[in-house]
Amino acid sequence: MPEDRAPEDAVQQAVWRALDGVRDPEILRPITELGMVQGVEVDETGIATVQLKLTIAGCPAARRIEADTREAAESADGVSSAVVDVGVMTPEERQAFITRVRGDRARRAPQFGEGSLIAVTSGKGGVGKSSLTANLAAAFAARGLSVGLVDADIFGFSIPALMGLSRDGRTEQPTRVDELILPPVAHGVKVISIGMFLGDADPRETAVSWRGPMLHRAIEQFLSDVWFGDLDVLLLDLPPGTGDVAISVGQLLPRAEVLVVTTPQTAAADVAVRSAVAARQAGQRVIGVVENMSGLPQPDGTVLELFGSGGGQAAADRLSAMSNGSGDGDTGGDSHDPVPLLAAIPLSPEFRAAGDAGTPAVLSVPDDPAARCVTELAETLLRQGRGLAGRALPLSL
Repeated sequence: MPEDRAPEDAVQQAVWRALDGVRDPEILRPITELGMVQGVEVDETGIATVQLKLTIAGCPAARRIEADTREAAESADGVSSAVVDVGVMTPEERQAFITRVRGDRARRAPQFGEGSLIAVTSGKGGVGKSSLTANLAAAFAARGLSVGLVDADIFGFSIPALMGLSRDGRTEQPTRVDELILPPVAHGVKVISIGMFLGDADPRETAVSWRGPMLHRAIEQFLSDVWFGDLDVLLLDLPPGTGDVAISVGQLLPRAEVLVVTTPQTAAADVAVRSAVAARQAGQRVIGVVENMSGLPQPDGTVLELFGSGGGQAAADRLSAMSNGSGDGDTGGDSHDPVPLLAAIPLSPEFRAAGDAGTPAVLSVPDDPAARCVTELAETLLRQGRGLAGRALPLSL
């Protein structure tokens, strides 16, 4: 309950306490703390009226906030029923809301606090990088971490669908409060993607065709204008290869840590090494390799190696050799940490189906072999403390 509001009786106090448990689904902070509750009245029959103010008209989370507010008020002792009187903030109230959310953080400063960052990259497309990133984000969130996910694959964005934010040709959009952009939340993860800025266009039938400067601006806006709050970890799903977006991320976040994804196929592993080398050239640290689609388990216990074998370990070995100064290429003489093979994730029809349904497999089918591998990967990263150490990663503007 706000300090400047002294309720008239114990029932009002109970309602305020109940409302303290209602969180804005995008900011994940109590609506009372954000100044969204303007007043509470309870009449002699026990009917509570809550004056609720939303940031903007047509707020995407309006129905959920109103429903949660009504449910909380009705749960208070002495309340027989509740009415939620919904209004919209004035410009002055909206600016006060932004100040409460942002605190003393400047508009062009990183909007994800001092959490750490992992950029997930691959040399080529089709290796399951986005599916891995989405599941890794969900696995971190399931362990109580505050997690953000940036779909930096501007041309091939797929994170909204994998996280259940895009269905039947419509994608959930972020809430704009003046200059503040609040990302949608799915499975406990705050998510942003260019697919959320296409208006009413069907993302399955829409192509984004931008040159380098536009791509750089989009990534910069995701990192500096989208409000993630204080995160434990921010994951970036990078596009395959070493093009404009990878360069922009290297410039904006030169101290990011990079996870390289490949398949067991030799050709894929060779290209994956190049993406890791490009990350190192930008000053980023490669923390490990993940081999995806490493084989299809059979009922008799054998594994059908559809894409060959050994590519992940080969990529890790080559990058480690470069770390020791014995590899070839421009980074041969540089000093880097050895690069381990962190996981080998098997092919799984259930894992694929969960992604198509927008429910990460680590949550919907946690006993699936591929889901278990991703969960173990998340735990490995937590144990190592890499990417999750809580050190600041300043945005270089």
